[in-house]
Amino acid sequence: MGNANTTIRPEEAAFFSELARDWWNPKGKMASLHQVNPVRLEFLRDAIDAHWPGVASLARPLAGKSALDIGCGAGLLCEPMARLGAEVTGVDASAENVAVADAHAKAMALDIRYIAGEVASLDIGVFDLVTCVEVIEHVADKRAFIAEIAARLAPGGLLVISTPNRTVASRVLLVGAAEAIGYVPKGTHHWDDFITPNECADLLGEVGLEVIKRRGIAYRPGKGLHLSDDESLNYILAAQHTA
Repeated sequence: MGNANTTIRPEEAAFFSELARDWWNPKGKMASLHQVNPVRLEFLRDAIDAHWPGVASLARPLAGKSALDIGCGAGLLCEPMARLGAEVTGVDASAENVAVADAHAKAMALDIRYIAGEVASLDIGVFDLVTCVEVIEHVADKRAFIAEIAARLAPGGLLVISTPNRTVASRVLLVGAAEAIGYVPKGTHHWDDFITPNECADLLGEVGLEVIKRRGIAYRPGKGLHLSDDESLNYILAAQHTA
């Protein structure tokens, strides 16, 4: 399974495994993921259009390209990427999540390869697009994990990461209030494990990647979750190999 410090902690994998069957229920325990997914996809599509010239007008801008989603859960991001034309692989530490993801993809007539395991231990090659959303905050050794992510990115490829920021606001709202009111399951977040945008950019720089686009994911009554310049709760970034 590779170096344990680079992986999702076993108790974290078990926690999300328990939620696997409810993952695709937009009103269930994972409702927050369904609400944030369109916001992530808006950023992802903009990043794809900017990274690969000539695809902005295409319905399937990832046609002919490979995509890897690390920590794929039950496939909430894998399925849209497949619809955008990519040949998609999803990897997750939880076998339960992978089973749910695979069954759902088949029901949707989508050909997605799902693999249970830690990315560090898998010989799966490199990919044109690598995504890793709301995962790095569950990993013990973030430097080693980002190195593993970078190793899966093909030359000329695009990386997209999203994660909570480590701020006073995120401690109060994402950990305290969100769990108290049941917006996310209790135990989802551990604030000390959050990473700031600058820390993330520095770790990416150590492995030869540069951040090319970054936005906050914010919440406002009446507007809901949206891309914003406010990174105090959550942020999403795109990176590529340093020129």
